[in-house]
Amino acid sequence: MPPRPSLGLRARLLFAFALLCVVTAAAVAGVSYVMARNAILQRAQDAAVQTMRSRLEAVFPLRDPSPGPAELGEIAATVADGSNDTVALYFGTRSPAGPGRPCLPFARPCRQGLDPGMIPKGLRREVISGNIAWQRVVWQDGPYLIIGTPLLIVEQNNRTRMSGIEVYTAHSLAPEQRSIDELATLAWLTGGAALAFAVVLGLLATRGVLLPVRELGRAARLLGEGELRTRIEVRGSDELADVARTFNNTAAELERHVEQLRGMEADARRFVADVSHELRTPLAALTAVADVLDEESGRLPEPAGRAARLVSQETLNLTGLVNDLIEISRFDSGVAALALNEVDVAELVRATLRVRGWSEQVHSELAPEVTARLDPRRVDVILANLVGNALRHGEPPVSVRLSADPDWIAVEVRDHGAGLDEAVLPHVFDRFYKASAARARSEGSGLGLAIARENARLHQGDLTVTNAPDGGAVFTLRLPRRAPGLDEGPE
Repeated sequence: MPPRPSLGLRARLLFAFALLCVVTAAAVAGVSYVMARNAILQRAQDAAVQTMRSRLEAVFPLRDPSPGPAELGEIAATVADGSNDTVALYFGTRSPAGPGRPCLPFARPCRQGLDPGMIPKGLRREVISGNIAWQRVVWQDGPYLIIGTPLLIVEQNNRTRMSGIEVYTAHSLAPEQRSIDELATLAWLTGGAALAFAVVLGLLATRGVLLPVRELGRAARLLGEGELRTRIEVRGSDELADVARTFNNTAAELERHVEQLRGMEADARRFVADVSHELRTPLAALTAVADVLDEESGRLPEPAGRAARLVSQETLNLTGLVNDLIEISRFDSGVAALALNEVDVAELVRATLRVRGWSEQVHSELAPEVTARLDPRRVDVILANLVGNALRHGEPPVSVRLSADPDWIAVEVRDHGAGLDEAVLPHVFDRFYKASAARARSEGSGLGLAIARENARLHQGDLTVTNAPDGGAVFTLRLPRRAPGLDEGPE
């Protein structure tokens, strides 16, 4: 499953700074806006209520306990101080409607004075019950504060009773609304400025964080590519500096261990090469003696003859192992070289099968007139290993197929056995690898396929193995027909 795409570290840091700024600015601006708005409206409301109360004092004493429209109009005019935003009600009677506000051209719809139908019902119920009350409403031309109060009659015993007269006045909150709008605009501007500041701060912070991170990534990449001397400059004493110091310490330890391993590997290869070369002289003498014993084994008594033949066979196996060890040591030391010639690849395959007596056992499909510049001996070693393994460990029929294109040749060696276990496939070309732990001893040295792949790579090609869909293992040798940079040279 492919990994889900994600934002880079820079984008995430910027987003975090911006989000923090927006949330903080919104919270501060919102709280400040709400508090300032409530304070402004509360002051306007208190001032309007106090003004109405002071104007109501001029109404008393009431000249008529049952006023008509004219008396109600005088009461409304006294309370409103000439404004048409006041109405006085006495049961079903109301003060005359004022002339209203003039409607200017191209202006919003004008309001023709305070109409009883505009008064909220809840506010009227509160006033009728004998309490002074107020409520904010929105009309077409803006917000208003409607204040309602009942007029009371004080009797001689200082007891009060309801006169039935209700007075309502509408106070415009347009100036306060403009102040609130200015506060909102200021809050938006402050938030925008804070956001811009957060982005700038985030860029500076990401630069300070990402530069060491990028340097750490570059150093880790170089370390992974084998540059073990890579180190990071340590700046400061913060967490990133601790990471840099840890990286430097880890790189130093890794370099030390790798140098130790390289030294041990070099010693092991030198030991194998020295032992292999030292064994060649006694093996030559032992081989001569084994040949004599093999020739005389038929005339020896059966136990002695069988022992002579066993000595001869084991001497041949030991000679093969020593030769393979010498060959692999040449690859390890980098002294293996190619002796290149223009070769007919199909004829080379036929010769490999013919010399070893496999022509009748192996089915071949060889494209004609395929030539390449190769080292015939090394290619012969590769083919002999592949076909020999197929014959020993696979099942017939074993086939060899040659194909080519203008740049590459491909040789496939296939058997029709059970194939290789999936756990074995990655280790087929490992040195001394045995597919089964039960096979403590085998006919070969365990180096044949490793040498075959090294020979293929020496030609700048490769050797791979897969399992065929219908059974059997398929080894594929791919070699360039004209590998650039390869010259003839002795081993």
